[in-house]
Formats: sequence, structure tokens, C-alpha cells
Amino acid sequence: MNAEIIVFIGYFVILLGVALVFYFNGSNKNQKDYFLGGRQMGPWVTAMSAQASDMSAWLLMGLPGSILAFGFGQVWIGIGLALGTAANWIFCAKRLRKFSEASNDSITLPQYLTNRFATSSKVLQVICAVIFLIAFTVYVASAFVAGTSVFTMLFPGIKPGTAMLVFALIIVGYTFLGGFKAVCWTDFFQGILMLIALLAIPIIVVATQNVDTSLLSNVYEYTDADGSIVQCVFGESLFGASWQDIVSGLAWGLGYFGMPHIIVRFMSIEKPSMVKKSAWVAIIWVVLSIGGACLVAYYARMFVAEELLTVGAQKTVFIVMARRFFPPAIAGFLLAAIMAASVSTADSQLLVASSSFTADMYKPLIRKNASEKETLWVGRIAVVVLAIVAYMIASSGGSGAQAIMNMVENAWGIFGSAFGPVVILSLFWRRFNYAGACAGVIAGAAMDIIWLFCLSSTGVYELFPGFVVGGIVAIIVTLATKAPGEAVTAIYDKATGDTE
Repeated sequence: MNAEIIVFIGYFVILLGVALVFYFNGSNKNQKDYFLGGRQMGPWVTAMSAQASDMSAWLLMGLPGSILAFGFGQVWIGIGLALGTAANWIFCAKRLRKFSEASNDSITLPQYLTNRFATSSKVLQVICAVIFLIAFTVYVASAFVAGTSVFTMLFPGIKPGTAMLVFALIIVGYTFLGGFKAVCWTDFFQGILMLIALLAIPIIVVATQNVDTSLLSNVYEYTDADGSIVQCVFGESLFGASWQDIVSGLAWGLGYFGMPHIIVRFMSIEKPSMVKKSAWVAIIWVVLSIGGACLVAYYARMFVAEELLTVGAQKTVFIVMARRFFPPAIAGFLLAAIMAASVSTADSQLLVASSSFTADMYKPLIRKNASEKETLWVGRIAVVVLAIVAYMIASSGGSGAQAIMNMVENAWGIFGSAFGPVVILSLFWRRFNYAGACAGVIAGAAMDIIWLFCLSSTGVYELFPGFVVGGIVAIIVTLATKAPGEAVTAIYDKATGDTE
């Protein structure tokens, strides 16, 4: 067993060890502990956990693979994400922390959107929970695909199906046992690992290699997942990208306002006053990490483009670059970063989807008198069931960086379209009402799906029209219906007050 594999396996041993510590130390006594960490998370852990759970293996495989294969126009996705991250932390994080507590101490996004309007109706809560279960399952499937790619490269003798099963069992076991605190604390260290890995490759290339930028203009042909031949020209400049690439890239940033697994971190921080420090940490991390991912693709174009693109293996760009420029022990450390990215996203999404099912469907609709212990175990069982469905989706999907990109795009799009406008309006508009919130969620999700299946040929990412339509419908319906009552405006006034 070489050093690369030893380091890689050591990472998983530590990960499961953390989960066991949190399971046996009694820190998950109830729903609030298991799903929200008891609102006791510090600023550094909150920031790093939010960003690590945000940037899945897509950051190390999907994005650099897509830039390598399709050119600099894909960098606009990174630009959009950096801008969206900053806006979300600056404008929404502190307010959401206050609003969620003022709204009957809500622990999930659907619960918040119901309690925010002081209503006994569960319509919006159930609609949100259904969207969660569908979209998060697809999102987790993308992490399974990425994790399988790394496993099969490290252990060539293992079949992809077996590798995916092993990876899924590790994630499920870890999330099942550890809960939110274990997820956040390991995300903190996984976020550091991801950042080191993404910066290490560009730094070592600049320090040790003669960079030949003339290779950027080379044209390569490669076979896509469906067997078709694709011709790749990398020579376009960032600002020479098509308007569709620019609009779609920036639209990715809009998605942040509706991402439940990121938003829940805002709700978990110990004090609203800690948000400012968290925002600085998160913004710096995301700028450096995305910049590193783009540079990995940039330099990979000069050193390994022909090797990868001619066989359609662009998804492995980070792995190949790590092995090319580092000795096995360090390469194993860097490859563990891909697993860290996959795990940090999948565990968070499984936990948020599980919490939504438990708090927004099981207890209010199926077992209203369920005890804390019962709901806690139902949440754990939901983690297992969701992972099984995600495994089935991942097993039947396509291959390559584009398969990872497609699954992430679909889930990101529907979350941003359905929840983004509604969350923003709930935080900044005192007149906003329950009818407008319901209409906005439904309209945004519907437009996203319609655009995806009927109008995707326009080249515009479905999140953009979904977000716009969801916002417009929410505003129109709010203005056309009765203004919120005193109980609703009291929640708004309490949350926007100057108290800590």
C-alpha cells in the first residue's frame, strides 16, 4: 500500500472518529441539537461550514473540468458564485439569524417561511419540504458520482458500483451518527483542506514550471458522455465569452439566497453580532478557492489538455495535476480534498433534507404527538432513505465532469428559483404576506422546470428566469391580497430591532 492510499484512508478514519465522538458524548439530545447544533456555532466554524457545504466536489472536478473542456466562458460561473456569496453574507445572514429566532425559533427554512407569517397553514411548509426532498436527493447524487471517480482512480481494481456503495455508506454512517455539530466541525477542517489543495497546484506550477501560454490556443477533439465528438477551443478571453455564458454565470450567484444547506448555517450561529466576522472569513475563502479552481484548469490546459480531452477525461483534471506535480503522500492529501468536498456537501444536504421531512412533514402531518426521541430517530432513518435514492440516481446517471455539473445545476437552479426571491422579500419587506410567499415559491419552481425542459436551448441557465418570475409573482400576489396582520408585522419589527 503506497503513501497516497495510506493518507487517503487515514482521512476517512478521522472523519468517522469525529462522528462517533459526537454520537457518544450526548450532544444530540433533541431536534434542535441534531439539526441546528443548538444555535451554538461560532463565527469561524459557521463560515467554513457554510462554504464547505456549498462547494462540493463540483469545485474540484466539475468546474475545472468544465473550464478545461469548454473554455474561459465557464469562469463566469465562478465570478457569479463569488458575488452571490458576498451578497448573501452581507445582506441576508444577520437578518435571517434574527428572523428565524423571532419566528418561533424556527430550525428549518420551510418552518421559518411558515412561522414568519404567523399562520397555522402547513401548505407552504409541505411544498417546500417536497422540493427539498427532490432537489437534495439529486444534489447528493452528484457527490456520489464525484466520490466514485476518486475511489476508482485510487483503487483501479474496485468496480464503480462498489466504490459508490462504500462512499455512500461512509457519508450515511457519519451523518447518521454525528448530526449538525459533527458536520459543522468537520466541514471547518475540510474547508481548510480544500483551500490548501486548490492553491497548492497553481503555486507549485508557477514555482517550478515554464508556462507556455501558446498552448491555450490549441484545438482538441474529445468524446462526450453520449458518444458524440466535441471540438474544444480554449482561446477565448474572459470578456470574449458569449452573453449566455455571462448571464448564466452571474445567475449562479442568485442561487445563494435560496440554498437551504447554506442558509441553515446563518440560523445556527450563536449570536447575530458574530456574522460580520463569519462574512469576512467566508468571502475570502470563496474568492481564493474559486480562483484556485480556475487556475488549476488554466494550467492544466498547458500540461495535460491533450492527455485528458482526447479521451473525454476532463473530470479528472485535479487528480491528474495533483499526481503530476506532487509526491504520493502529498497527492493523497490533495485527493482527500475531493472527498472532503463531496462529504462536506452531501452530509449537510442529507441533514437539511432529513430535518425538513421530520419537522415539516412527519411531526405536523403524520405524528403530531411524536416525542423528541422519536423525531430524532425518524430524522436519522430519513438520512438513510434519502441516501439510498441518491445512490440509485447516481448509479444510473452519465459520467464525467458534465454529469456532475448537470446534477448540481439542476438542484441549484430549483432551490434558487423557488426560495431565493421569497427569502429576500421575507427579510426586507414588511408588507410581504403568506399568499405572496406561497405563490413565489410555486411560480419560481415551475418556471425553473419549464425553462429546463422546454427552453434550455436558449443557452440561458434556468435559474435566471425562475428567480425573476418567482420574485415578480410574489410581489404581485402580495399587493393583490390582504396586508399581513399585527402578529406578522410584530415578528418583522422584533427581528429588525437593534437588540442582539
